[in-house]
Amino acid sequence: METPAWILVFILSGTLFLFLLIGIILLVKLIGVTKEAKKIIVQGQNIAEKADDIVDNVRDMTTIGGLVKHFTENYINKSDKKKKAKKEEK
Repeated sequence: METPAWILVFILSGTLFLFLLIGIILLVKLIGVTKEAKKIIVQGQNIAEKADDIVDNVRDMTTIGGLVKHFTENYINKSDKKKKAKKEEK
């Protein structure tokens, strides 16, 4: 081959090597970014589930049925336990 052809081959092979190297580096970085994005998505889903639970609790506490349930669980059941404890002491 002639000298200009060898120069062209070296330039093209160097450029190809450079683009391949940059492509591999960018691919590795992209994989890292997608892993971080997946973590953020999972955290967002957990936050949404917790918010949904909070909404359910608030809804239960603000409806009539929820208020009655809360009253019976906290006051009536506690008074029953106190009465049973007093009977056991006697």
